[in-house]
Amino acid sequence: MRLANLDNRAVLILGEPGAERAVDIATLSDGRFGPDLPAVYQQWNELRSWAAEVPADSIATTVIDRALLGAPSPAPRQVFAVGLNYHAHAAESGFESPVHLPPVFTKYVSSFTGPDTEVTIPAAGNVDWEVELVAVIGRRAGNIDEADAWSHVAGLTVGQDISERVSQLRGQAPQFGLGKSFAGFSPQGPWLVTPDEFADRDDLELGCTIDGEEVQKGRTRELIFPVSTLVAALSRTVTLYPGDVIFTGTPAGVGVGRDPQRFLRPGENLNSWIEGIGELRQHFVAGSQNK
Repeated sequence: MRLANLDNRAVLILGEPGAERAVDIATLSDGRFGPDLPAVYQQWNELRSWAAEVPADSIATTVIDRALLGAPSPAPRQVFAVGLNYHAHAAESGFESPVHLPPVFTKYVSSFTGPDTEVTIPAAGNVDWEVELVAVIGRRAGNIDEADAWSHVAGLTVGQDISERVSQLRGQAPQFGLGKSFAGFSPQGPWLVTPDEFADRDDLELGCTIDGEEVQKGRTRELIFPVSTLVAALSRTVTLYPGDVIFTGTPAGVGVGRDPQRFLRPGENLNSWIEGIGELRQHFVAGSQNK
């Protein structure tokens, strides 16, 4: 099943890649589910059972305006972001690979957007890219085993952990949450894909390009702590709630790890993708203090 946030309403996505169309869930279910996304996650198991019976070949669909797509889970109770979760990225960042749970911080919901956006470069200016697999929780999880973790995951989507490195790293202690939460710094989408849709949910190719130049490429099988491990580990400290969002970490190739370092500039386009899910498209513009 594929689920999207279309103009703040939950929709099913039907059709082949490149020819996707949408069906409004609240309308089709006569108000049983939705219309908004947070309500859908509160009834996730029931929604999945209902959607499995939807006659996809005989219902009216609408063309998708990507400009109206929002983050698949736009109002999570909690957002978790994981650092240093690929060996090569840890090395390019100057750190040893984590042995226990990797660094966990947050990205604030005010930075959430849909897949196609214009992003303003803040005054500090050193804006970096980090393509990530994002997992959304579908069932409350507290102190669960890793073997049971995937049953608590609603689905996967594409995310960018866009980061402003000056404000992130200056001062006596890093400001990860703030440096990664400027407006537009958490694009996600284009839709959520349930784990059963993948041939191997733990081995997906992901990457991103700047104006067509490949800057990141990897596979999620290279995650040091895969989705199931992260979900179980987090659940031993906090309770995970339906709709919660987990950014799982980025592969090597970020700008701050290059020699010389490279950062996004006004006018550049960042395209990010994950196999079996889809693509994000960000266009960067100068802020008033950067012109």
